[in-house]
Amino acid sequence: MGTLKLLTIEQAAERLGMKPVTVRMWAATRKIARCKIGRAVRIPESEIERLIAASLIPTAPESRR
Repeated sequence: MGTLKLLTIEQAAERLGMKPVTVRMWAATRKIARCKIGRAVRIPESEIERLIAASLIPTAPESRR
C-alpha cells in the first residue's frame, strides 16, 4: 500500500488558498475527509487533490468564426 501523506489544517488551507477556519469547519461537518489522531486533526493530501479535481471547470471549446 502507498504512503498516505497527512496535512495539518494550516497546510491544507494553504494548498487550497483558504483560511484554516474554513477547512476546520469543512472537516467538522464532514465536507472533507479527515483523520483524528488523538486530538490532532489531519487532512489526507489525496482529499485535497480530490476536492480540487471535483471543482475544476473545463475550458470552453474554441468557437468557430
